[in-house]
Amino acid sequence: ADRFGTDHHEASMSRDDFFETLPRYVWHMEEPVCEPPAIALYFVAELAAEHVKVVLSGEGGDEAFAGYSNYRNNTWYERAKRGAGPTRPMVSDLLNRVPDQGPRINKYLRSFDVPLHEYYLSRTATPYSYFNAHREELLSPNWAAVLGERDDALEKFWQATEGQDVLNRMLYVDTKSWLPDDLLLKADKITMAHSLELRVPLLDHRVLEFAASLPTSRKLKGLQTKYLLKEALRAQVPDEIRKRKKTGFPVPYERWIAEASGGSIRDLLLDDAAIARGYFQRIHVEAMLKRNAERGDVSREVFSLIVLELWHQIFVDDVAPSSLSLA
Repeated sequence: ADRFGTDHHEASMSRDDFFETLPRYVWHMEEPVCEPPAIALYFVAELAAEHVKVVLSGEGGDEAFAGYSNYRNNTWYERAKRGAGPTRPMVSDLLNRVPDQGPRINKYLRSFDVPLHEYYLSRTATPYSYFNAHREELLSPNWAAVLGERDDALEKFWQATEGQDVLNRMLYVDTKSWLPDDLLLKADKITMAHSLELRVPLLDHRVLEFAASLPTSRKLKGLQTKYLLKEALRAQVPDEIRKRKKTGFPVPYERWIAEASGGSIRDLLLDDAAIARGYFQRIHVEAMLKRNAERGDVSREVFSLIVLELWHQIFVDDVAPSSLSLA
């Protein structure tokens, strides 16, 4: 704002706002997309629509130029695995003995002797994610049989990059899946919920083709992500912005959902009609909610169940979103 003399506006979102907006979010998304930051985007789009009709957004920049920290982390992790050579099984055994450190750390501790695609093809579908680790207890027997053992929908994208380096393979998979099926879907539907048109200039095909032609060393340089894009904007973007830690679009939903896991959320997910849908076993849903109320460490998983149930109520049971609230 100081550099360019722009006028900024702010909107605040409370815990009650978050829960009251959830049914409307599900209605606008039209499918059970489990993205808590989309609730914050809903408020930002509502605010922007009071002032403009069209907005620019940076979707695609991270997938084109390697902006996410997991690209850096996995690239260096794979180098460490190769560097371990014949000692790799021994190192893997030692890491597997480290006590539970939570899902984010466990992904690396437990995967030293696991091929990258086994734990990368889904951001949550690793052997150590909560849902996979508790699959048998959570899913009803009939639904587990319908799902089968594994979803290989992303395998074709991974196979299409055979022979390329680790970074390019991750970028390609995310560009073909995470970007169109989650990020763009969310951005388009939430902005249009307020009649606000979103433009994504970094997804111009010329930008993507140029980025795809670059060597990976121009995207990830040492520990610096999105290297070339940041260098190209050195004269235009202040260092305070260009060099700051990537924060995403955080919402303190973990705490909010933990606080409500013994109340309104419990009522929603353990309702007889919800259990009768036949997906989950009541006893484990109860255990999840009890754990989350105490520790708050599975709020994202609980959020997924909330969105799925609200989606059923709105689109299957034909309940008006305005009559639903978890506040």
